[in-house]
Order: sequence, then structure tokens, then C-alpha cells
Amino acid sequence: MNALEELSDIMNENEKRAFVQYLSKKNKRKDTSNIQLFNSLKTDDIKFKEKNYKDKKSADAYHALRKRLYDNMIEFMANRSFENDTSQENAILRLIVVSRLFFEHKLEKTAFKCLAKAEEIAIGIEHFSLLNEIYRTQLQFAHFNLSQPIEKTIQKFKANKKKLEYEEQLNLGYAVLRRELAAIYHEGRIVDFQALIKNTIETYGISLKQGLTFKSLYQILFIANEYASINNNYSLIQPFVVKSYRFISKKTELRDKHLYYHIYILYFIANFYFRNGAFAESLSYLHSMFSEMQKQSGKYYQRFCLRYFLLLAFNENYLGNPQKAIEIAEKTLSSNKKTDPGDHNDIRLMLIVFYIQQNAVRNAAKEMAKLNHTDSWYEKKMSLDWTIKKCLVEILLNVQQENIELALSRIKSFKRRYKKYLLTVNEERVVHYLSFVEQYVLKPEIIKTAKFQNSIEDFIIAAQNGPKDILIMSFLALLLAETRQKPVYETTLKLLKTYFPSDSL
Repeated sequence: MNALEELSDIMNENEKRAFVQYLSKKNKRKDTSNIQLFNSLKTDDIKFKEKNYKDKKSADAYHALRKRLYDNMIEFMANRSFENDTSQENAILRLIVVSRLFFEHKLEKTAFKCLAKAEEIAIGIEHFSLLNEIYRTQLQFAHFNLSQPIEKTIQKFKANKKKLEYEEQLNLGYAVLRRELAAIYHEGRIVDFQALIKNTIETYGISLKQGLTFKSLYQILFIANEYASINNNYSLIQPFVVKSYRFISKKTELRDKHLYYHIYILYFIANFYFRNGAFAESLSYLHSMFSEMQKQSGKYYQRFCLRYFLLLAFNENYLGNPQKAIEIAEKTLSSNKKTDPGDHNDIRLMLIVFYIQQNAVRNAAKEMAKLNHTDSWYEKKMSLDWTIKKCLVEILLNVQQENIELALSRIKSFKRRYKKYLLTVNEERVVHYLSFVEQYVLKPEIIKTAKFQNSIEDFIIAAQNGPKDILIMSFLALLLAETRQKPVYETTLKLLKTYFPSDSL
């Protein structure tokens, strides 16, 4: 998909019609072909270039036309976004801009009223950078308002600046850690992430004792959540979750003003409880999350719906409602096709695991066929960790289908591509796990021997004593079911009860 098609795809039909009108008004010549080119994107007319621009000179003109159309699309979308943006941030910006216009025309009283209104809104949403601009403007024109003590404005400016500086330090630390996470997930970079977090906190003076905002809490929870994911141990971040709950419980008046971050915080907490096997708690936060997604005319529904349904289906599956979980996953994939492709891949992989657990091998194979990109592509677009899980599921599916040669081929390529990385990051258990699968594929009768069965039982006991994560448990159950010659789903639920005791949290 090229850049023009990507921009066109995020426009709805009303926006596309408005853009054509925008081009019509802007075109000074009747022979301009930009509208025809744009319409070719809507109709997917791949022969547009062949029909209109055949020779070298015409090809150059075609590329120039594409560049102008691309620039026009960006300009149109920027203007439209600003016009349609009814957010409080935009309202503050408009008030600041118009106040400066009023100062230029000697309408000082009206200008200060605009700044006072902007300040009230900005304080309400804890927007320190905009408050900084408001106070700077008030100080710049303070000589027009002698009745207002300048010391009061200076005091507010200094107090806000401290909050802004802390927020900026947190933003810098967050940016550094997110960049490092991207390198870990997509390039397989070997990093002591715990040490990196500690060093980043010290370097940028980040402290959890500072006053939190919804944004800063989101940033801290994001890093904590990713840290737990890397370590496959979500119990590590329980202190962050407890602090988050206390924070949002007290800030009821600010929730709607920080809706985006509030929804994300609820998602992180729900995910924490799910990964630790506390399904009732997870569903409680998911219920709150769904309620928040409906607010402001469903402004953030599309942004979060796939993550919500992913966690909902996971919870239902491990609560003993597999068919309900499968229905949720199937319906979500069929009815939300224009949402984030990464979230789609997460749900599809989850659905494949559900099918395998129910011995619906044909359905699982059908869904796996849709994950048809290369491992390298998934490493870049999803993550290295996600791709490793996908490869393991694919191997297990081939084993269930008795595709022996294909299973062995995938095991060989998996070890060649990921073994060194897994050993380097101390994930020997994945390599060990795969060796059991390989032994079984090469010699199926080994599954009945006491030595092999005891080895697997010992491996699972050792895994249970390590970091606890429900997704790891699911892989272990697939292997244990083969050993015990029991249904996968039944084995999964039984293992779950020993893996996560009711008093584990």
C-alpha cells in the first residue's frame, strides 16, 4: 500500500466528498487530473497510470501529480482536524491565540477574560504546558492590568513550571524506554531492562512520590506492563497496580477530562489481573473500561475495542466458557476490519489457541493460514516475542494435524532463528519445551514411556515455581495433555487451578 492509499483509507466517505470539493475550489485549471487520480484510489483503478501516463515524460508528470495530491491531502486533513477538533486542548489554544489578537487591538479587558477562561480549563485537565503559555502571556501583558498583583501570577507560573519540568523529565524517560522496548521487541536487542529502568529513573529524576496525573500514570504503567511482559511475570508490577487503583479512585472529577488515559489505565489493570489468574477482578475492570469507551459519543471505542474484546475472550475462556470466548473472538474479527492490524493479529492468534484447545484443528488451520507473512515481517510489525509465540502455536498445530515433515521443518527453522536469542535472554525453558515437542514428533511412542512422562512433569513443576503467567501455562497444558492423553482444554483448566491458587493475589 502506497502513501496516497494509506491516507485515503483513513478518510470516511464524507471526508472524501469534502476533499473532492476542496480540490475543485483549489484547481485553477480545468485540465488538472488530481480529482481523477484521487477517484482512482477510491475505485482501486490500478490502470490509471497506464491509461494516462505511458511515456517517460508523462511518467514524470504523473509522479509530480501524485506529490501535489499527497500534499493537498495532508493540508486538507490538517485543516479539517483543526476545524473539527472540539477537545479542551484545542479550546485553550484558540483562547490563547484570540487573546493575543485582542491585545494587539487594545482590547485588554476581553483578552484577560479569555486567558482566565483558558486557565480554568487548563487547570481542570492538568495541562501544564498550556498553562505555561497562559501564564507567560499574562506576564507579558501584565502592564495592562495594574489591578491584578503580578506577584500572584509569578507564583502560579513558578509552581506550574515545577510540574511542567517533572512532566517533561517523565516524557524524556518514557521516550527512552519505549525506544529501547521497540529495539527489544523488533530487533531482539539484548538489554537488562530492569537496570535500564533504574538508570533512566535516576537520570531523569523520575519519582513515584511526585504528584501523578493521568498521563504520567499511563506512562509509568505502560513501562511496568512491558517490563512484566518481558519477564513473563506480572506479579512484579502489583505495587504499580495498587497505586493506580488508589489514584483513579480519588480523581473521579478528572476521569472524563482524561478519558483516553483513563481507559488505558483500566486496560492495564485488567490485563494485570488476567495474567495473574484473577478473572473476577479483571472482568470488573473490563466492565469499567467498556463503560468509559461509550463516553463522549464513543470517541475512543474504535481505538480500544479490540483490546477490550481480546481480554474479555481470554477471561471467558479460562473461566470455563470456551464457546462464548470463541464467539467473542470470531465476531470481533468479522465486525472490526478497519481497526489496528496488530490487535487483529493478537485476536487471531488467541482464537487459534482456543480452537486447538477444543480440538477444532480444521478451524485452527484455517485461521493460521491468514497469518501468511514471513517471520521477519511479523518481527518488525508485531514483536519478536509475539512471533516466537506464533511459531510455537504453528508447530503445535502441525503436530495435531500429524504434518510430521512440516512440523520438523518449522522446528528446525525455529531453532536456527531463535535458539541463540532465547538462550541469551535466559529463556532456556522455551528451548527445553521445544525439545520435548521434537522428541514426540520424531518418536510418537515415546509419549507412553515413564521416563518421558516424568521428564515433562518435572519440567512443568519447575515452570510453576518460576514466573507466573497464564499464557505460559497454556503452552504447558498443550504438552501435558499429550502426555496424559487427556483433552487439552480439560487439562488446561486443571493446570490452572494448581498454577494460580485462589489466594495467589
